[in-house]
Amino acid sequence: MSSKIDKIISGLDTRGFSQALASASATAHVSAFTVDHPPSTRVVYPHSVGFSDFLGNTATVTHLREGVRAGRLPHSLILAGPAGAGKYTLALMLSKVANCLQPEESNGLPDFCGRCSNCVRIGAAVNLEELVAEAVAAREDMRDTDKRETRIIVQTHPDVIVIPPDPPQLMIKLGQVKQAIHAAYYRPPVEAKRAFTIFTSSAFMKEAANSLLKLLEEPPEHTSLVLLTENPQELLPTIRSRAVVHRLGPLPAIQVDALLAKRRPELKPRDRALAARLAEGAVGRALTIDLDKYLTSRRDALVILRGAIQERDFTQLFQATETYRAGADGQEKTLSLLRALSSLLEDLLLTVAGTPALIRNLDLEAELGKLSAGLSVEWIDAAVRAATQVEQGMRRNLLRSLSLDAMALSLDRG
Repeated sequence: MSSKIDKIISGLDTRGFSQALASASATAHVSAFTVDHPPSTRVVYPHSVGFSDFLGNTATVTHLREGVRAGRLPHSLILAGPAGAGKYTLALMLSKVANCLQPEESNGLPDFCGRCSNCVRIGAAVNLEELVAEAVAAREDMRDTDKRETRIIVQTHPDVIVIPPDPPQLMIKLGQVKQAIHAAYYRPPVEAKRAFTIFTSSAFMKEAANSLLKLLEEPPEHTSLVLLTENPQELLPTIRSRAVVHRLGPLPAIQVDALLAKRRPELKPRDRALAARLAEGAVGRALTIDLDKYLTSRRDALVILRGAIQERDFTQLFQATETYRAGADGQEKTLSLLRALSSLLEDLLLTVAGTPALIRNLDLEAELGKLSAGLSVEWIDAAVRAATQVEQGMRRNLLRSLSLDAMALSLDRG
């Protein structure tokens, strides 16, 4: 069996670029559950595929599958839950089960085969970060004029569009929403029974959110819009009111630990317990977490906290933040640092509240106890807000190292 995998980076007035990219797409040869892409984009599927592989949130998944069986899949759907909870995986599964050419059943509910051309082509979008990275790299090779007008869209199936946050601001932009509107109103499904557009973030630019609202007000019969979010409150109230919201909750840490023991046997028990806590019940995050990378970011986050709480010597701080300057690597490092800092601040809050058993950074229990001595909830809250301001500033291209320095200097316990 073979199918054409189309990876489209499309943008306003860039039809020629999209056509050129589509014509250059590789033919994929499907064998069992493996799609053979060029080496850099090879996608490997598990030996068993279906809703039985989706861990946790049984009630939510069952409800959605019942909707598919009854032909009542919502036109507008919000999947909310923490990063790594499986929102994107579930969105792709819904796209498959609604369009599978050889549909099956499991537990008396609709399921997808994972082998037909629709399932395979939709499933080719599973490695979203890799596809987006390729798209961004391709855009960088364009002329400056075309580059500014081009927006990132991933499309491995002609009727399933995936819209990620557009770099460098990492927000959904107007051009991306306009592409979704055009597809919804002027391109009825070609190979699928039902078209899907999946927005993988709720960080919309204002004009993009307003434009999306118009689409939600009059959704086409043949299209489902799926919005993925960690926090539904980031979306306009008018958007939330026009979509059905389903929440994916976390799995207990003990279940995540057991899963890691099977899927990541290379982790030592101590590291496995740390990974399970850091994942906050999100299976995807637990399976993919890079502990070495996290521990490196946490080391610098601890430098900031120690400097603010224990001493006011910032020599070590300035040496650390000097590496968080320009470029994509600097942006990724800064985001990782802020996430590690947020994790530590939450643990400090739990320690101050007298519930240290709930902390995530289990290996730092003793140090967190020392750092929390004399801290107030107000100080921790101010530190969280300061870290949030740094992340927001990154979207306005503020200097990262200076922003981190300013944040650390602002954490005055007085």
